[in-house]
Amino acid sequence: MAKRDKNFNYFSSFERMGNFSYQAAEMLQEILENYDSEQLPQKVKEMHVIEHAADIEHHDMLEHLSREFITPIEREDIIHMGQELDEVTDCMEDVVLRMYMYNIQEVPDKAQQMAAIITKCCTCLNAALKEFANFKKSTSIKDRLIEINRLEEDGDEIYIEGNRELYVSCTDPMTIYAWSATYTRLEKCCDACEHVADTMEMIIMKNS
Repeated sequence: MAKRDKNFNYFSSFERMGNFSYQAAEMLQEILENYDSEQLPQKVKEMHVIEHAADIEHHDMLEHLSREFITPIEREDIIHMGQELDEVTDCMEDVVLRMYMYNIQEVPDKAQQMAAIITKCCTCLNAALKEFANFKKSTSIKDRLIEINRLEEDGDEIYIEGNRELYVSCTDPMTIYAWSATYTRLEKCCDACEHVADTMEMIIMKNS
């Protein structure tokens, strides 16, 4: 039986999960900006590799948590953080899966803009996660969390305009349905990043 690591670092695990989200965001942006429907089945597989690695990290963290009595922050907060971080990567995989299922052939500019916002959210989130372990001494973590919330608002604006353009200019009902649903999934990615930021802010307030 393998020897269990008694010094598991939950903050480092959060960072690793955030890094998987960033990798997924970069891939999502690359898919949308250089879209090729014939390559999408392969991209689905590649995205799933990232999502699966994030799941393994999440499960590993929970396994350690189930066997420890003393934790750096409350157990419920660790569980909540893990769930919210896992959701970020899951949401991005969901976008790619939807595009595959709906057999999407072209990508509108607003979708590419939303993907860029998602990458910015994950970049900012990663920077905040690197400071999370020392949040009591950090001078910039709160600014990064505020920036994620601002980016989420930018994403909402693009989501609204993208849907409006869709219903104003598109005449194909199937395309309207497919992109309306896909825009909703893209917007959910931004929301997921904001939920992580809100959870971090709550934990900081509880422990300050």
